[in-house]
Amino acid sequence: MKRLVIYGLVFIILIICAGCSSILEHEARDESMHVASPHERLPDEQIEISGYDEFKAALLGLIEEQETSALMVVYRYDGDVPADVDRGIGEIMNEDPIAVYAVAEIEGTVTRIVSYFEIAVNIEYKRTIEQAGSIVTVSTDRYLRAELQSVISGYREEAVFLTSLQITEEVIAEYVRDIYYQNPRSIVAMPVMVIETFPAGGNDRFIELRFVYIAEADVLRQFGTSLAGSVRRNALAAEGANDGEILLSLVENLIGACAYDEGAARAISEHGVQNLAATAYNALVRGSAVGEGFAMAFKALCDELGFDCRVVLGYLGGMVHAWNIVSLYGDYYHVDAAMCAYNGVETAFLKSDADFAGVYSWDSENTAECNGLLTYNDIVGIDDEEPEDGEFENGEENDDEDGEDEGVES
Repeated sequence: MKRLVIYGLVFIILIICAGCSSILEHEARDESMHVASPHERLPDEQIEISGYDEFKAALLGLIEEQETSALMVVYRYDGDVPADVDRGIGEIMNEDPIAVYAVAEIEGTVTRIVSYFEIAVNIEYKRTIEQAGSIVTVSTDRYLRAELQSVISGYREEAVFLTSLQITEEVIAEYVRDIYYQNPRSIVAMPVMVIETFPAGGNDRFIELRFVYIAEADVLRQFGTSLAGSVRRNALAAEGANDGEILLSLVENLIGACAYDEGAARAISEHGVQNLAATAYNALVRGSAVGEGFAMAFKALCDELGFDCRVVLGYLGGMVHAWNIVSLYGDYYHVDAAMCAYNGVETAFLKSDADFAGVYSWDSENTAECNGLLTYNDIVGIDDEEPEDGEFENGEENDDEDGEDEGVES
């Protein structure tokens, strides 16, 4: 009996040992998914730098690519890494054009890892990728003016230029003003403009322009289509055997299509104001305008036919007013279509500086001198003076006391 008990115990012990051996033969594993920390990057995503200039160049590269974060590693560095990171970020944020324009904040966190440093960079932007991607680099005044014309004729709300031109905000505003008054057929209304530069000084700068128009872009494009059609119709309707007669016909067509809005004229206190009454569109499509609207419409008509015509911004009787200067047979003349409509064509068509002096005022130093000798009467074939007694209208004297020519039967 005791032997059976002993054999049983031995058997149980053998089974237990066999089981333990089986368990120990298998590898023990504890698997879990690895979650990377916010600043961990794969080795090929890390940016290795070894100097201050390399750090700044790498940071600017991130900004140009609109990257929001990166991990830089420093294995060999002679300077004070944390101090240089702060200094580099400060210089870029205050001096570099793209950073001043596009970046709201840069955070650089330095961590020492035994024998090297990690710099975790995080960048927050104040401009969208689309805005940054729309930047245009301009190197000449001519190119800048061409780009500005494209922007305002397309009724875009903003534009950004990168330039080394040492140009002031006042000059840019003057460019926009000139472009508008030179292109009445393609720009319906002048926008209100806000200009900012980033940074304020330095060789390279970003110039940001924001525009506000009198109406939505689609509406202004529709106005432009209507205006273009009206300009073509009125220009083609001009008649005359010579340039003088054609110019007179343009004025007559314009004043036949448009009435002078005296009430609006008294309410407008500055040139270029956002008022449709001051546009060629209102003059030629809606049929009423102030002096500036007449002037813009007359220039549009002259441009359509190839006449050299300019808009003059000045004052009439102390009130804001605009009119035109036109070239005819090599000389320049004033033409005020609004006053032609208000007082009669003969009062304001083909006038000299002397004719307008004392009544009109304008920047005569920067305006073509008007000293032509032709008059309205010359164009329509009316002599200014009645012939004196004894003189024919062709200038020949009458020597016949009886008032009869020799050799001519009475």
